[in-house]
Amino acid sequence: MNSGELISEGLNLMLLGMGTVFVFLTILVFVTSIMSTLVQKYGAVQPADLNDPGATGQLDQATLFAVITAAIHAHRSRQ
Repeated sequence: MNSGELISEGLNLMLLGMGTVFVFLTILVFVTSIMSTLVQKYGAVQPADLNDPGATGQLDQATLFAVITAAIHAHRSRQ
């Protein structure tokens, strides 16, 4: 093979690779857009009302105080 044929084969391989990547990314963009549309249409989840204690579960003051105290203690012990 002479250098002209090698350059031609290299360019063909480059164009084939770049074309494959371009087609894949284009398909990926369309599929992602379709999935986003479907999730917005069918998968809409309403956020829980933070003022409603039943929505987030019952957590009494003693448990909350214990959790906060443990978190502060763990944070201070790392320093």
